[in-house]
Amino acid sequence: MFNANAAEKIPTRKKLNAVFRVLVTCALLAMLWRLTDGPAVLALLGQVSLPWLLAALALAHGQVLLSALRWRLTAAQLDQPMRRRDAIGEYYLSQFVNLAVPGGVLGDAGRAVRQRHQAGMLRAAQAVVLERLVGQVALFVVLFAGVMVVVIRPGGLTLPDWLSGIVGWLAVGVLVVLVLGALLLAVPGRVSRVAAGFVAALRLGLLAPGVWPRQVGLSLLIVACNLASFAFCAKATGTNLPFAAIVTILPLILTSMMIPLSVGGWGLREGAAAAIWPVLGAQAEAGIAASIAFGLVILAASLPGIWVLLARRRQRQGGESA
Repeated sequence: MFNANAAEKIPTRKKLNAVFRVLVTCALLAMLWRLTDGPAVLALLGQVSLPWLLAALALAHGQVLLSALRWRLTAAQLDQPMRRRDAIGEYYLSQFVNLAVPGGVLGDAGRAVRQRHQAGMLRAAQAVVLERLVGQVALFVVLFAGVMVVVIRPGGLTLPDWLSGIVGWLAVGVLVVLVLGALLLAVPGRVSRVAAGFVAALRLGLLAPGVWPRQVGLSLLIVACNLASFAFCAKATGTNLPFAAIVTILPLILTSMMIPLSVGGWGLREGAAAAIWPVLGAQAEAGIAASIAFGLVILAASLPGIWVLLARRRQRQGGESA
């Protein structure tokens, strides 16, 4: 039986979640302002190098375009073919919503809903989840490989014990997720059926012969664009990062954005940069400035999503008036 009270609670929960994320974001940024030298951060941002910032913006656009192609490839394997132009437009829109609207994955959810007409909602959701999952896996692979190289070849970047511990716990977390996924396959009933369906989609969308090399190539290029864009933002605000730092420190900072507590990772990313930047022999304020610059760059790179949204709204209004 339909429960009107339960239906009313869902939008209320979403609103409370959005308000909570906004408050957390503001609190984190205010705390960083107080704990560090806020005016020094503004001074670094005021002296930003525009050519390096534009280079970072170009790479951020490249990351969106490549991600759209990866999603298109994944969706096509799950019986959801789409034009390249449509995939790029959808991805710009979802990126803008993810970064600008409290909710974290609302843009991705909307992308799945709008593509459900071909193979159903389940397949559309699987394509989106798999595309985002392979991106996170690629980031972790770069992080773990970078840390291993740094440890095996000492003399360059030295990671303190607390930072190595964080990386270790991340590795443990990844293993726990894999074990839990395997256990879900053994749970009788609906859970095992859903898990088995996801594994089947994973084999089709990511691991099929001829598909996985393209998935690997696209994912590594996307990670490279992200890390290089962040490194260029650091350069623009006065920090020249060595390659070892780019493949270890920056993936850790980007990983902090996965924590679903703030809007677009704001505050969490800056806090992680402030904590980790001194490992490089630089000031925490320089890390915050680089992180803020990167946040503004990826937000700017998502702005074509507004044009996509307005174009579709005009198209819908034109259809209704006809």
